[in-house]
Amino acid sequence: MTQPCQDRELALQAMLDDELDPLAIAALEDHLRSCAGCREAYAKMKELQLLLRGSGLRGTAPARLRHRIEALAGEAALPARQPPRPGIMPWLGGGAIGALAASLALLLAVPQPPEANLADELVSSQIRSLQSGHLVDVETSDRHTVKPWFNGRIDFSPPVVDLAPQGFPLVGGRLDVLEGRTVATLVYRRRLHTINLFIRPQPTGRRDAALARQGYAIEKWSAGGLEYWAVSDIPAGELSNFHRFFAEESRK
Repeated sequence: MTQPCQDRELALQAMLDDELDPLAIAALEDHLRSCAGCREAYAKMKELQLLLRGSGLRGTAPARLRHRIEALAGEAALPARQPPRPGIMPWLGGGAIGALAASLALLLAVPQPPEANLADELVSSQIRSLQSGHLVDVETSDRHTVKPWFNGRIDFSPPVVDLAPQGFPLVGGRLDVLEGRTVATLVYRRRLHTINLFIRPQPTGRRDAALARQGYAIEKWSAGGLEYWAVSDIPAGELSNFHRFFAEESRK
């Protein structure tokens, strides 16, 4: 492993945490183009961040629970009041407190929606592809080579478009697995950044969405009976532009 530059490690961590201004990010990206050690260190940092944030060690409480806890905290901060006289609000006792505790437990037990679990799987696949050296199975910018490569390997035909004029050149394609099913993955570039576009037959009951996980933007849409999930660490606005360009070109 090539060692990273010691004077850049703090800056790499700051960029990972979205703490740098645009000029500093641009300067650091220029450095990453020529420094393999810093590139590898930055990828390792991203992988560790995903493991820490996606391992279930930390969760986000539902909004209703957060609001209730904040309200209870506010009440606890109020000056102590005289206890009520006997007969006033006799129901406010251990039973009411127990009921409240049970309600909070039920809120905490609400399972994550399928999209949340899939988003974590998508980001994991993104990082794994960058770390393992298995970014593509077929490496070419020629869409007429990438598209037929999928024939016979999957039971659907994903559209493959050239977005180089729009600033998103095609790198190639590979097979991946999401939720136990083989999917097509197209790989595009945006400057130094990688976009993985996962494509599979559209499941029922899921809506288009824009999500974020561990510093990665995720854009999801559906068209022509297929479901698309684009994942990258580029700004969410740029990934939305990629979605728009891809949708426009695939309709031609």
